[in-house]
Amino acid sequence: MGSMYPTRRGLTGAALAAALAAASRPSRAAAPVPEAATLLAPGPEDGPEARMAARAAAALARGLVQAAAVRVAVLGGPDGITAANRFASSTAPDGRVLLMLPGLAAQAQLVGDSRARYEPRQWPALCASLQAAVVAGRGAPADAAPLRVALPSPGAPEAAALLALDLLGRRTTPIFGLSGPAAEAAVRNGQADALVICGAAPGARAAALGLAAWFAFDAAGGGRDQMAPEIPSLGDLLPDPHRPDLLDAARAAGAALRTRALVVLPPLTSADVVALWRGAAQRWAEEAPGPADDGARRVGAAEATMLSSTLCAAPDIALAYREWLLRRLNWRAG
Repeated sequence: MGSMYPTRRGLTGAALAAALAAASRPSRAAAPVPEAATLLAPGPEDGPEARMAARAAAALARGLVQAAAVRVAVLGGPDGITAANRFASSTAPDGRVLLMLPGLAAQAQLVGDSRARYEPRQWPALCASLQAAVVAGRGAPADAAPLRVALPSPGAPEAAALLALDLLGRRTTPIFGLSGPAAEAAVRNGQADALVICGAAPGARAAALGLAAWFAFDAAGGGRDQMAPEIPSLGDLLPDPHRPDLLDAARAAGAALRTRALVVLPPLTSADVVALWRGAAQRWAEEAPGPADDGARRVGAAEATMLSSTLCAAPDIALAYREWLLRRLNWRAG
């Protein structure tokens, strides 16, 4: 199956997309459409992840070449770890079970969370829902003044902002226990100087807080995020990093912030079955996003596979990130 999964460093951008397109072409003997399939999704039952999974499952069913039922099975919490563990431990590569993987589940594997008993690097990607993730702060990222960065926890993907600022040479102090509205309130009250903004209109939201949008985490395959094209990418600011492995680690955690959902198949799924589902997934990617997408962008197999190559970091990149967490924050995953 080596030709079906491009190496993480051997192919990027257009080359990876071309290789994926070649791998996705159906063979002369097309795979049969299953009568029914299941999409495993993070919970809770009434949560945004489960609702997104329901919309994706309906689109996948419509996109198949003949009628089939695609039902959603909700497992565990919104971090997706329970669903990913179930998918990894009990799924046959026959195209009957798919997984909606959130960025948080990939982050858990990146930091070495003992609950994450799966290896997602060989899961063929079908489609994804992406959002922008931007680091914003007072002044400019190269200023000399110490910076207080609002973060949820050392193990959260937002810690990539701290690593990125370290690579840029900025003196920073993390302030943990802050995310979303609480982080924004800390900035407004003068208790923090920088934060990560995810979702729609990050530049305007940064300006409303009196901040400048410093950089966005790179798009799949590198370059600027087309959801925030006016904001430099992290790669724009670090074209020649002194620690490329740590830049890749920051990009992996940044991809976890950007990934609302990545739909995948089990490893060793045949090329015909992968091609069948990638064709169906294109229907969801091409449908106009609705209000529930909240500024997110849907992408098909080519961009989802490039995303996966960054999100699901190689072992040496994961090790570099874990060593940085221990050295910088004295933190190790339990």
